[in-house]
Amino acid sequence: MTSPILVTGGTGTLGRLVVPWLHEAGYEVRVLSRHRHQDQDAIRYLSGDLATGEGIDAAVDGVGTIVHLAGSPKGDQVKAAQLVQAASRAGAAHLVFVSVVGADKIPVTSGIDRAMFGYFAAKWAAEQLIAGSGLPYTTLRATQFHSLTLLTVRQLARLPVIPVPAGWRFQPIDPGEVAERLVALALGRPAGLVPEVGGPRVYGLAELVRGYLEARGRYRPILPVWLPGGANRAFRAGANLAPERAVGRRSWEEFLADQVSQPSHGSSGPT
Repeated sequence: MTSPILVTGGTGTLGRLVVPWLHEAGYEVRVLSRHRHQDQDAIRYLSGDLATGEGIDAAVDGVGTIVHLAGSPKGDQVKAAQLVQAASRAGAAHLVFVSVVGADKIPVTSGIDRAMFGYFAAKWAAEQLIAGSGLPYTTLRATQFHSLTLLTVRQLARLPVIPVPAGWRFQPIDPGEVAERLVALALGRPAGLVPEVGGPRVYGLAELVRGYLEARGRYRPILPVWLPGGANRAFRAGANLAPERAVGRRSWEEFLADQVSQPSHGSSGPT
């Protein structure tokens, strides 16, 4: 018999893919969620809140591996701290964490930096906390998901004149490919910080917006905007990119072709 695997954020973009694959691999899976869900086969849903610590000890009790996918624009380090403390008390054998490419390279010091890039700072703080926890761990950094990139592009495309931060580039990757890698890591031995994963190609943000508009038969003028701050300088320099790790297979064009044939009311983002 193998120990159960706990997945935080198991109902999110990544979790919805990771959970069934772990189940198919023959594991009992626990999913931690703030909301109640009906159990399914060997998938058990537990209520808990990583922000407050409520229900976390019960969720990690008897678990061998924890796959930490729960994330938000703010507070990732707080959630990681609650989880690490509970996992340490329970003697968990492996903590797998998903982070973002550039977490360690984008300085977040000014108010502008925090407003625009606080997500990177929170991920970096969570990474450091996990690495220094004494728990056996694996951390995987990924570039931007297709779905989050699309959300950004759609929001910009609503404007009559589109202000695009000058020099911004993205390397969108399919979340299914990130989930596939995470499952392999979760079923393996703790490996520390592993090689990053990125989409198959790097795009300028203006190029992404223009391609989206063309796919929908629209036109909007695009206005490059130069943004200040150290984080923006790092972003323009490609700190959020991993061109040497362009291991993704599904291209942005393939993803976009599927999306533009569907209603454009909303899109899911990453954990």
